[in-house]
Amino acid sequence: MRGKEGKEKREHHREIENLRQQIRHHNYRYYVLDEPEISDAEYDRLFKELEELERRHPELVTPDSPTQRVGAKPLEAFGTYEHSLPLLSLKSVSEESEVRDFDERVRKTLGVGAAGKEEEKVEYVVEPKIDGLAVELVYEDGVLAVGSTRGDGRVGEEITQNLRTVKTVPLRIFSGSACAPLRLLEVRGEVFMPVSEFKALNKELGRKGRKMFANPRNAAAGSVRQLDPRVTASRPLDFFAYGVGRVERGEGKEGGKGEEGGEGKEFSTQWEVLNFLRAAGFKVSPLARRFGNIEEVVKYYEEVRQAREELDYEIDGIVVKVDSLEQQSRLGTISRSPRWAVAFKFPPREEFTRVREIVVQVGRTGVLTPVAVLEPVQIGGVTVSRATLHNEDALRKKDVRVGDTVVVQRAGDVIPEVVGVVKSRRTGAEREFKMPDRCPVCGAAVVKERGRGKGREGPVRGKVREGPVVRCVGVSCVAQLRERLKHFASLRALNIEGLGEKVVEQLVGRGLVSDAADLFFLTKQDLLGLERLGEKSAENLLNALEKSKQTTLARLIYALGIRHVGEQTASLLAERFGDLEALRSASYEDLVEVEGVGPEVAKSVLLFFRQASTKELLAKLERAGVKCEKRGVRGEKEEKMKGKTFVFTGRISMPREEVKKMVEQLGGRVASSVSKKTDFVVAGEGVGGKLAKAERLGVKVIGEAEFRETFL
Repeated sequence: MRGKEGKEKREHHREIENLRQQIRHHNYRYYVLDEPEISDAEYDRLFKELEELERRHPELVTPDSPTQRVGAKPLEAFGTYEHSLPLLSLKSVSEESEVRDFDERVRKTLGVGAAGKEEEKVEYVVEPKIDGLAVELVYEDGVLAVGSTRGDGRVGEEITQNLRTVKTVPLRIFSGSACAPLRLLEVRGEVFMPVSEFKALNKELGRKGRKMFANPRNAAAGSVRQLDPRVTASRPLDFFAYGVGRVERGEGKEGGKGEEGGEGKEFSTQWEVLNFLRAAGFKVSPLARRFGNIEEVVKYYEEVRQAREELDYEIDGIVVKVDSLEQQSRLGTISRSPRWAVAFKFPPREEFTRVREIVVQVGRTGVLTPVAVLEPVQIGGVTVSRATLHNEDALRKKDVRVGDTVVVQRAGDVIPEVVGVVKSRRTGAEREFKMPDRCPVCGAAVVKERGRGKGREGPVRGKVREGPVVRCVGVSCVAQLRERLKHFASLRALNIEGLGEKVVEQLVGRGLVSDAADLFFLTKQDLLGLERLGEKSAENLLNALEKSKQTTLARLIYALGIRHVGEQTASLLAERFGDLEALRSASYEDLVEVEGVGPEVAKSVLLFFRQASTKELLAKLERAGVKCEKRGVRGEKEEKMKGKTFVFTGRISMPREEVKKMVEQLGGRVASSVSKKTDFVVAGEGVGGKLAKAERLGVKVIGEAEFRETFL
């Protein structure tokens, strides 16, 4: 009897797998190639047949089955996922001269044309810059295992169930000779919503009286980040792949690098990567091209710009990448951006509108920024009602007055700014604006300081500050406190969920907090006294505050809001000094020795830690129980680590690259796959097949807490 049942089960399994392969093939033909081979009715028949067989044999349902795209049960919240290799951001340029400068820097760094390198040449791959949401897809043994957002480049949100519903995201990659056997494949790409589908969705939402999306990018991001995957499944999303992270062919086979550092498969060019992705079943932009010189790139830029409005998806430029992966490796990266690629952005979309008023915004470090309050206008699908005027000198240079008709653009298609005045439309009723000599929030005196490079606060993030900066010197300025608290609680700082702008406004307005440390002494009764904050929300916020007390040194340094110290500099300082006390005691000479820390940053750090208010703040944080782990411990720990091989699996609290660097500094090694040579497997949350293999090979498995205690 058992033999008969087993035979029937095998037959059902073969029948189901045959149907799945047929459906995958037709999905690829329809969604990726746009060349269907069968009618919709025939496809529906195959799909219903598979559904019925899986209904009768639920034990044979697998995560990569086409029927699993419909969406799983709703989630309570998204988890986080640490990328094994960072998802780098790109430097943007907007002028032809800048992209030529990029080509010149590439050639100079590589020594192309120099003596002995006359034969070497630089080729480029050009791809459209899709205006969507960057994601990473992780395939284990050919099956989609994890999907996540880019996040901050190191840690993103895990949205696997949602990405499974996107029809152009393969649940299983093709198993042809070009793609198999692959133990691991990390694919980077962009989820987007076609413009035609976006318009149809908004029309339907409007018909139902629901809030509509401002533009296709917001629609894509909002759809992918639904806690209910069934909602995502109902949205018309699409996906283009453009690169790979890690790639592992088989056990112990590492080496060759793909774009962004892919390991394991021998790629030599980005063009090979794109062809590989096509062969694996991914949709790759048909606009991707390879060129032999920068002149051809500039010419193609114009072609794509002219065709932009005819495309059914939003693009805001082209991405230019050095094709040779060996050359990419030699060029390397700077901060969080590669030296071998650049985003060549299209001119931002512009509109005309009228200046109703000019107000002053006070940033977290006291900088006063003039902002134009506008008659609302649609720019690139977004309603713009405020735009930055940068600073007093820029305002005077453009001669912007209240009542003027102005040209407004979204800089980088994101930040609204006033770029010029239509003086021919002046009536004589316009009023000049004068910057205040006192802070509009606290009434304290303001001072003018020499401008410094790129702005880090207010609505001009990333824009060049020309001329003097006007700064409030009030030590108890409420506006600065509000901004400092929002920065302290932000995602890349202590990530305190629920501490939004409206809650901060009330906490400051009611005098419940005077600095960031006071947040940790709030009571439930304090919070229940705030508007629109019920008992459950109050409990959630208190829990979030408690959770945020355990953090990393880099996050804490960044959260403190030290002038000129951004996220990258905070990481460099944490890496060098290991704990907060060492950083507080550092001299000017110690600080400038840190790569990436210049004289001005060093002076700012010294000044910050010399303030009595800083000492009080740090003492209060310590009393509140805010802690961050110490790093850089040597001696006995180094002896334990030396010569040991570690494999990390699942989600851990530290970025993988950071852990790898720490292990290597202490004499250890990090491998990507488990083998007999592995000494320890460090298991985090959501572990996969590596744990089973470790147990099979008798490799010791430890948790993150034990790893930290024993080796760090």
